Amino acid sequence: MSVTEDFRAARDRLLALRADYAQARHEFQWPHFEEFNFALDWFDQIAADPSKGHNPALVIVEQDGSATRRSFADLAARSNQVANWLRGHGVRRGDRMIIMLGNQVELWELMLAGIKLGIVLIPTTTLMGPADLADRVERGEAGWAAVGSSNIGKFAAVRGNYRLIEIGDGVPVAAPEALQYAESSTAAQTFSPDAPTAADETLLLYFTSGTTSKAKLVEHTHTSYPVGHLSTMFWIGIEPGDVHLNVASPGWAKHAWSNVFTPWIAEACVFIYNYERFDARALMEQMDSEGVTSFCAPPTVWRMLIQADLTLLENPPTKVVSAGEPLNAEVIDQVQRAWGQTIRDGFGQTETTVQVANTPGQPVKIGAMGQPLPGYDVVLVDPNTGQEADDGELCLRLEPRPVGLMKSYYGDPERTAEAFRGGYYHTGDMASRDEHGIITYVGRDDDVFKSSDYRLSPFELESVLIQHPAVAEAAVVPSPDALKLSVPKAYVVLAAGHEPGPELAEDILRYCREHLAPFKRIRRLEFGILPKTISGKIRRVELRHSEEVRHGGEALHQGLGIEYSETDFPGLKG
Repeated sequence: MSVTEDFRAARDRLLALRADYAQARHEFQWPHFEEFNFALDWFDQIAADPSKGHNPALVIVEQDGSATRRSFADLAARSNQVANWLRGHGVRRGDRMIIMLGNQVELWELMLAGIKLGIVLIPTTTLMGPADLADRVERGEAGWAAVGSSNIGKFAAVRGNYRLIEIGDGVPVAAPEALQYAESSTAAQTFSPDAPTAADETLLLYFTSGTTSKAKLVEHTHTSYPVGHLSTMFWIGIEPGDVHLNVASPGWAKHAWSNVFTPWIAEACVFIYNYERFDARALMEQMDSEGVTSFCAPPTVWRMLIQADLTLLENPPTKVVSAGEPLNAEVIDQVQRAWGQTIRDGFGQTETTVQVANTPGQPVKIGAMGQPLPGYDVVLVDPNTGQEADDGELCLRLEPRPVGLMKSYYGDPERTAEAFRGGYYHTGDMASRDEHGIITYVGRDDDVFKSSDYRLSPFELESVLIQHPAVAEAAVVPSPDALKLSVPKAYVVLAAGHEPGPELAEDILRYCREHLAPFKRIRRLEFGILPKTISGKIRRVELRHSEEVRHGGEALHQGLGIEYSETDFPGLKG
């Protein structure tokens, strides 16, 4: 069989078994290819099928109601033009190209064209400034940068041997030194590759968000994401003909997960709604208008959604999932009551596709992230003994190596060796497994902390905090304590309609006292805004440093907020 037929056979079998987790786990084997090109061997084959080519592949709706709609055939022909135009300007297989665009059709055209050409793509968020861009040019060894007009000026101070490609995004700039992407419309619509694409050729370089250290550079191949996202398709339960909405910003791995590879593997339509400020009502109106059947959003968006009347959505999606950080029970309960659907958590990383998840048809243990996905052999390793256990670091067994795993940390052999030591890939995330094999997230290895002799999971404590009606978001970190080494301290973002103050602080601390074991209780609390990475992940490292400054013996400096402690309230002592 051809690689297309082999890939389709594996995909179709997973689709057939999407409600039979046990059989899928038992039966599934990754398809292994020596050569594979997602755009040529898969996407273009769908486009060439008379019964599928004119199906919608991408719909982008703007806040003013205007829309861009493309079929599989449209994008296949257009990406051929872009590939031919780039080749005519000297772009060659193996060249590295930064792609710094918002959710505009050119992003998908360039992704497909880049895959066809065999170039290495470096997706980059539009929020990046010159310093970060300089790091990407240098460490990514970029020779090209495809950038929207509104951001092209950021490259004026970025040194390097690269060439700019300007893509219009409503801001007329026309940088004189840049190639003009609009000229690609005159190129031929048929494309011939210069050579077969090796399966292990580098396709993507992703800079991680760097919550505790300098961003890592994750290297993926022409199969690790394009084929590896079969596991993500199985988790979501997405099928041919679905309309899939994934709320994720371009430039991050999750955008490629659910706005490129997974929906198109399933022959579904990618739906994008562009907005300046989040508006739950407007989002639900668009979901109804476009017939969204599958919806993925990070916990932050889910928490904002439940502040609105979810029953305004007349035809809720039948597949609802969340990823990025664990989702709290209160959000899951509210969506279940309003939409009749249970949000299913999934766990993966930039380094992998979905490894562990709650899959369709399986009972969901609230607060747990589920079970290993087909194709992933997941084990928990005790960090002290190096032995497999029911509590420990979540690791992937490397024999056999899962296809959906990165190739390396590019340019960093020491960090790569550390991650792949001992026959496992080490995620750096701590988890626990119950007697039924269901895995619950505990926290990053460097987030879990000791109070007295107890190891505490920030996520477990945050899950209780978020159930208080005044709490919209929370982060728990260790706060130095002379007697107990550290005590749990909560940084809290309040829901609309609530004001910070001692009365509310006492009420939240009392709620924790009533719902947590004594050794887990939140002892200190501070209201404020949570520091986050550019991709939206909480930077607990900054919060821990604030606690070291306040309680660790360093000189107290201005800028710290008001802290409330259990000892401030007589009714909470003891």
